[in-house]
Amino acid sequence: MTFSELNIDQDMVEALAAKGILEPFPIQTQTIPLALSGQDIIGQAKTGTGKTLGFGLPLIQRLGLNPEPGVQALVVVPTRELCVQVSEDLELAASNRGTTIVSIYGGKAYEGQIEQLKAGAQIVVGTPGRLLDLASQRLLSLANVREMVLDEADKMLDLGFLADIEKLFSQTPSTRHTMLFSATMPGPIVALARRFMTKPIHIRASDPDEGLMQANIEHLVYRAHNMDKDEVIGRILMAEGRGKTVIFTRTKRAAAKLVEELGDRGFNATAVHGDLNQEQRERAMASFKAGKKDILIATDVAARGIDVDDVTHVINHTIPEDEKAYLHRVGRTGRAGKTGIAVTFVDWDDMPKWTLINKALDFGTPEPQETYSSSPHLYTDLKIPAGSKGRLRATPIKEAVAGAPAGRDSGRGGRSDSRSGGRSDGRSADRSGSGRSADQAPRTRVRVSSTTNPDAPAATPAAGTHDGGGSEHHDGNSAPRRRSRTRRRSPQAPTA
Repeated sequence: MTFSELNIDQDMVEALAAKGILEPFPIQTQTIPLALSGQDIIGQAKTGTGKTLGFGLPLIQRLGLNPEPGVQALVVVPTRELCVQVSEDLELAASNRGTTIVSIYGGKAYEGQIEQLKAGAQIVVGTPGRLLDLASQRLLSLANVREMVLDEADKMLDLGFLADIEKLFSQTPSTRHTMLFSATMPGPIVALARRFMTKPIHIRASDPDEGLMQANIEHLVYRAHNMDKDEVIGRILMAEGRGKTVIFTRTKRAAAKLVEELGDRGFNATAVHGDLNQEQRERAMASFKAGKKDILIATDVAARGIDVDDVTHVINHTIPEDEKAYLHRVGRTGRAGKTGIAVTFVDWDDMPKWTLINKALDFGTPEPQETYSSSPHLYTDLKIPAGSKGRLRATPIKEAVAGAPAGRDSGRGGRSDSRSGGRSDGRSADRSGSGRSADQAPRTRVRVSSTTNPDAPAATPAAGTHDGGGSEHHDGNSAPRRRSRTRRRSPQAPTA
């Protein structure tokens, strides 16, 4: 089966072929003919099964080669990342025709989005909050929408967008063509479909596709120590055939920390999490998709927009919350018929959570194998070359660490002699009989004392070191300075 055989216009067939997209996925072969005819559709399919083109190609074709300016199609998605991804797919399909797509989502300046709307964009892809915001300001009119799509409706339900979706539906004509896609069909979504759709046909593509995706993924579960995880990850990243890799963390802080750690080890890593603004997240995703960065570290909240076909490995740095989150995470690999590897670390404290996931997904791994970075089975399981370490470059030696011993040893004769030997004032020779080889040791101890004791007077050591100690009428030893401090404190003794 080809897209041409599905009656997709030749200009779109050529646009897809230029990107190597030649054959439709199962969800597309089922959806496209019905959607082209104007049939309302409920598509039950997970992310990564090709549903975007399943609704996108008919939507674009039904608008015509050169549609009139103004919003005629609305695609509602739950997250910013998915909004960007869907827009990119639609722009690819419509690249040879006069159709304009605009992305409407929060976290980005209004001006550019408003300008595109005023310029006559025909297809709007947006998140509910920003769509309603612009509609309330009368900057976005949905009165002429004749094609409407709800993508990942169950996710929008989870995020509390159901009321917003109903408001958006109420602003569109009742005669529109509607398509709804959802991985699961909870009661509120079914009720929504009955209320706003006309005799929809239910297409289930999730079960066979999900089975195929799972068969294409090798699942490895290790009980790992938290202090050793970074080293284990570093060695996994050295595995043979390792391509683009997605690493999931539980928190934003852990994601930021891991990016820094992998960068120190020489790997090209970037992150997508909630502490980044929208522009930073888009830059990170763009660099990952383009291959400039081959490692993407993400939290679950930001994961919905990771729609990249050539991810070879997924690593769960921390265990997912439940089996649904697990399937969503590992579904970033093994896409488009390709194979993938999913590695999950289970902390000792997370064993109860893993027990539930293992039972729900029937993994048959109630006790994950205890694994360290030096474990032989880690190398064989993931085809890591023997002798590989978890870094591409050595850790740089920091000057502060290298200089610390000098300060501690400065009171020793050998070090002090060498330091004072470079002086031209001859003080070292003058103090040859004083029991100290140089004035550096006491001066160093004075500075440490003044730092650690906030009550110690700072002026005395500063004065003694202002000109190197050579201009004082003392002989340069530290004894006069000690006596000076004693004299300053002595007047307070009687009052005490």
